[in-house]
Amino acid sequence: MSDHQLRTRTPAGPAPDPRTPGSRAAAAFRAAAPALAVYAGARALGLLAFWAAASAAGKDPLGPLSGRWDSVWYQRIAENGYRYTVTLPDGSVHSDLAFFPLLPALERSLSEVTPLTLGGAGLLVAWTAGLLAAWGIYAVGSHLRGRRTGVVLAALWGVYPTAFVQSMAYTETLFTALAAWALYAALRGRWNVAGALCVLAGLTRPTAAALIAALAITAAVTLVREYRDERRAGPVLRRNARMIAGVALAPLGWLAYVVFVAVREGGPFAYFEVQAQWGNNIDGGRALAAFIAGLPWPAALGLCAALGLLGWLVVLCVRQRQPLPVLVYAITIVVISLIGAGYFGSRPRLMMPAFPLLLPPAVALLRLRTTGRTAAVLAALACASAAYGAWTLLGSGPP
Repeated sequence: MSDHQLRTRTPAGPAPDPRTPGSRAAAAFRAAAPALAVYAGARALGLLAFWAAASAAGKDPLGPLSGRWDSVWYQRIAENGYRYTVTLPDGSVHSDLAFFPLLPALERSLSEVTPLTLGGAGLLVAWTAGLLAAWGIYAVGSHLRGRRTGVVLAALWGVYPTAFVQSMAYTETLFTALAAWALYAALRGRWNVAGALCVLAGLTRPTAAALIAALAITAAVTLVREYRDERRAGPVLRRNARMIAGVALAPLGWLAYVVFVAVREGGPFAYFEVQAQWGNNIDGGRALAAFIAGLPWPAALGLCAALGLLGWLVVLCVRQRQPLPVLVYAITIVVISLIGAGYFGSRPRLMMPAFPLLLPPAVALLRLRTTGRTAAVLAALACASAAYGAWTLLGSGPP
């Protein structure tokens, strides 16, 4: 299927009511309601399991969700702006400039107009964005494989092993929501919307680079194919003017923050230096290899098996012939997560926005003979995810 066809293809199922934007939105919400209900149920189960575990341990159940690890940095930025650094015993300097500004801006805005604390505002943003992300994931899955696949895809994202982060005052849900809807807009040929959402994603997380690459590569391939067919640049450029404009818009959010850090710190590569101080520089996978080599051999074999499974999921996505923007986005997220030098325990969380990797398992689940079996598998995964989330959140290390 050509990219031109992908841009013009309509989603599976009845067409939305064309009369008003409100009626179209209502119809879209009704179609997505099963996916949102399943996702919300999975996350509610995770929160309930964590609340029970925290209460049994005599700990505050809200503390780890809104007052630990990265969420503290975001709230400090929301309260005081970018001005905090800490020097570790090894001499490395951690600056709050490593954190992008959209989540702190939303936290501050909500706390100023509601009785919520900054932590409460962060949780409200994360939980609301989680529902919007599930809706966007459903929309992409429904567009590609039908509504049932969209529902299961959203459910699988909600029971991802590190899905407990979706209930924390982190940026994963906000970024995934923006990325999913940007990809859906690109699939529908709404490139101006895709570009605008990409701007916001670029103000949320550095992995917006994957979304920018997905839109840019798709546009480049489309232009090359159409030029090859017509051998005239003028008509091709005019016909794809909105696509070109959307792609040109896409990197502006990410670039704006990189430039802000450069001006603030007085160096053109200041942002990358800040990230390197945090250990988030790109090393081509050397840190990952060293981590595996330092493990006991059973653990190393298990991790290699997990990486092999990840590679097989990528192969299945390619074999499914996923649309180019979706495929490039997912693969780039995975590559960025694996070739960085950062803390290894965070890598599964960093890959969580790569929801297209879950499309092959979603299709496989729908091949089970009955809906009951599919529901049973999802329920088991939800229980496992909830138990793992409670155990992790009550631990000492960051996710």
